[in-house]
Amino acid sequence: MEALALRCLFPGFVGTTPPEWVRRRAAQGLGGIVLFGRNVETDAQVTRLTAALHTERPELVVAIDEEGGDVTRLEAKTGSSYPGNLALGVAADPSLTTAVASALGGRLAGLGIDLNLAPVADVNTNPLNPVIGVRSFGSDPRAVAQHTAAWITGMQGAGVAACAKHFPGHGDTSVDSHLALPVAGEDPHVRALDPFRAAIDSGVRAIMSAHIAVPTIDEGPATLSSKLMTGLLRDELGFQGVAVTDGLEMRGLAERHGLGDRAVLALAAGCDGLCVGGGLCDEGVVDEIVAAITAAVERGRLTEGRLAEAATRVGALASPFKEKQIADRRDGDEIGLEAARRAIRADGAVRVGGDVAVIRFEPPASIAAGDVPWGAATALARRGVRVVETVTEVAGKDLVIVVRDLHRQPENRLQVDALLSRRPDAVVVEMGVPVCRPQAAKAYIATHGSARVCADAAAELMTG
Repeated sequence: MEALALRCLFPGFVGTTPPEWVRRRAAQGLGGIVLFGRNVETDAQVTRLTAALHTERPELVVAIDEEGGDVTRLEAKTGSSYPGNLALGVAADPSLTTAVASALGGRLAGLGIDLNLAPVADVNTNPLNPVIGVRSFGSDPRAVAQHTAAWITGMQGAGVAACAKHFPGHGDTSVDSHLALPVAGEDPHVRALDPFRAAIDSGVRAIMSAHIAVPTIDEGPATLSSKLMTGLLRDELGFQGVAVTDGLEMRGLAERHGLGDRAVLALAAGCDGLCVGGGLCDEGVVDEIVAAITAAVERGRLTEGRLAEAATRVGALASPFKEKQIADRRDGDEIGLEAARRAIRADGAVRVGGDVAVIRFEPPASIAAGDVPWGAATALARRGVRVVETVTEVAGKDLVIVVRDLHRQPENRLQVDALLSRRPDAVVVEMGVPVCRPQAAKAYIATHGSARVCADAAAELMTG
C-alpha cells in the first residue's frame, strides 16, 4: 500500500539540486516531482537536476507549470519569451498557437521535463476573475476549445505530456482558489466543458482538477467530488488519462479537511496524481500523505483497486514520450515575439520620444504567477529610450502609464484618471485583460499579457 501511495504523489522541494530525501523517495518509486521557480537558475542547471532525478528512477515524472505569459517557472527572473493564452487567443491563429507550444515544448523536452501542467483551458467568462484572466485563451468557449487543442498538439508533438486545467472550469468564478473555495455560478455544461472535450479529443495525457464548488452538480470542491472527477470527467466525457489535483495545500481545500484526508478524498473521488509542494515541501508531507492513504485502505475508506488504478495511470503518464524525438522548432524568442506582435492592439498617437517617464501601477499579487518582472520600462530602455521610472509625471518627458487588469483596481483607476486629466498626451499600456480603458486615454495599447515579449512588442510600437 505504501508503494502504491508513493507512486501517486507529486511533491515539490526547495533548492536547485535534489535533496537526499527526494532522491531516496524517487528510488523507492515516487510518482513525480513538480518544479517551481525556486528550483530554476539556468537551463544547464535544470538539465542536471532532471538528469539526477531520472537517474534514481527513469520512470519518475518531472513536471513544471510553464504556461508561458504571466505564469513561467523557467523565466521567472526575466519574464517569459512566449506570450500567454490571451495573447494567442487575440492573435486568433490556431497554427500560431501550435507553433508557440511546440517551441516551448521543445525547450522543456530538452531540459528533461516530462509533464507540463498546462494549458489553462478555462473560459474566462467572469471579467472579475482574480486568478485566470490573461491565462485563458478568452471568453468564447469555441475559440478557447480550438486553441486548447492546438496548444496540446504543439506541446505533445514536441515530446512533453500536457495537462489541461482547471476542470471543470475555473473561469466563471470571482475568488482565487489559492485563498478560498470559489463557487462557479454557471453549470459547466453551458460553456466551460467545451475546451476539456477538445483537450480529450486531441489526446491530452492529463487533466488537472479545480478546487471550486459547482453547485449544479455537487456542493463540495471538484477535486474531492466523485460526481465531477468520475461521473463527469470519466463517465460522461470519457477521459482515460491521468487526473491530477491542483495543489493540495491550497486554501480552497484546506479550510475543510486535513492534508491526509484531502489526499484520500481526492483519490476516492477519482484523482490519480496528488500535487503538493508549492508551500508544503519537505519529506514530512510525503510521510503524512502516504500514512493517511495506507490507513484509509486498511479501514475501508479507500479501496486497494482504486489506489492501484491511480498508481498505474501515473506510471504510464509520460511513457509514450520517453523515447520520442524532440520536434524541430523555431527559436523561442522569434516565434514568441511574432505572436506577441500579432496580439497587440493600439489606438491613438502611441509614439514616444527619447526621454520617457514610466509610471507603473501594481495589481494585487498573484500566487499563481509569483513575483515575475513586468512592465514597459526595461523594454523601452532596450530600444535606446532614456527611461525614468517614477510615481508621478516628470516635466519635459513623455509619459507612459502601465497597468495590469485595471478593471479590478478602483483605487488605481482613480489615480490613472487624475494623471490623464493633467497629461492627456500620456500613453496607457494595459498588460492585463483590457476591459477598462480610461475614458481620457487618447493613446492606448493592449498587450493582452505581461510576458517579456509582450512588453517588447509594445515598446516596438512606441518607438517605431
